[in-house]
Amino acid sequence: MARAQHAPLTRAARALLIPLALPLAVLLVLVGCTGAGTAEQGGARAGAGGTQDPAPSGGTTAGEGSPSPSPSPVDPDLAAAERALAGLDLRARAAQLLVVGVPADDLARGDALLEQAPYGGLFIAGRSQAAAEDVGAVTVPWAERARAAGRPVPWVAADQEGGAVQTFSGPGFEDLPSARQQGRGDPSAVQAAARGVGESLRTAGVTLDLAPVADVVPDGTAPSNAPIGRYGREYGATAEEVAPDAAAAVTGLGEAGVVATVKHFPGLGRVTGNTDSAADVRDTATSASDPGVALFGELAALPQRPFVMTSSAVYEQIDPAAPAAFSPAVVRDLLRGQLGVDGVVISDDLGRAKAVSAVSPADRATRFVEAGGTLVLTVDPELAPTMLEALVARAQADPAFAAAVDGAALVALQAKARAGLLP
Repeated sequence: MARAQHAPLTRAARALLIPLALPLAVLLVLVGCTGAGTAEQGGARAGAGGTQDPAPSGGTTAGEGSPSPSPSPVDPDLAAAERALAGLDLRARAAQLLVVGVPADDLARGDALLEQAPYGGLFIAGRSQAAAEDVGAVTVPWAERARAAGRPVPWVAADQEGGAVQTFSGPGFEDLPSARQQGRGDPSAVQAAARGVGESLRTAGVTLDLAPVADVVPDGTAPSNAPIGRYGREYGATAEEVAPDAAAAVTGLGEAGVVATVKHFPGLGRVTGNTDSAADVRDTATSASDPGVALFGELAALPQRPFVMTSSAVYEQIDPAAPAAFSPAVVRDLLRGQLGVDGVVISDDLGRAKAVSAVSPADRATRFVEAGGTLVLTVDPELAPTMLEALVARAQADPAFAAAVDGAALVALQAKARAGLLP
């Protein structure tokens, strides 16, 4: 349903971002990860507490009449992240890059996973009818134990979109309409609903919602669009329709203290296959200049700093040789370079998804980080140790990749600092 009265989300905030001239891994090596004047992944942080001002603000140099430049302000979140990074060895840094599935009907397995390694997060996979308070009784101690040990607190993530995709449906969780249904109303209602979702998630100890969907499904194609349109997961048929509602969902979740995730970059609205259940899913139409692609950059620049999730489809007009999650052209060049996204980039499931089954689990983790990603999501917890050891082994053998791990860990830890998840 077209809604011309809604203006597209402003792109002004993105103008504050400094394009990444070098890959983050190289940049961190060159500057030594210093806190003063450094912003996340080398750029000024748009919409997240102001910008850096290198201009002089008064004072003179001794013996001269010229003004002396004042020091750039230090980003406290970055400084906290650098301190946390310095306290982690290589294995712990690599572990921060993994978000590992724990069955919704067996949350106690999360304790064993966190004893296995200080993973960056746990993803509650499947469906649960447990009450919000009962879920929180298991998940909140994960955070408490991490704080007591002086470790970064793991993200607790879930898929609470609405409609057919809702991890939780028990007492304390309201049934949320699909995005398509929400998109027929006013964005203020979407924001209020998202705030309510966030409040229930916080009761359950969940700090990261893998929502909202920002994919654009063109008019008339929803029935044939297996991953999104078939389930009504889209807010609209154009980027202009999707923008205000996706932004409202990000804002509402943030008001409740939950970090949002906009997905699935560069968009799953034009494919027919579902990457969870089909191999070699391809998009033949989406290009780097598509308005639906630019939308992800606009949403990532919101003050709430949502994560961006990559798709596992192949985009023939951008990089026909690799799934988006493994493509430097998609992640590093387009998302980070052209769109200026310097925050957390999380993969779609790289554990059980059929779209990545031809790639070894070890290579799934290393290729995603090498492409410019931050957090590797695996719904299958059995693959987490293999992925972790692959990241460590590659970093030990390759200094450039070790710098990439350090850079990704710094970005991940800075997001945790903003969310109050660092000791």
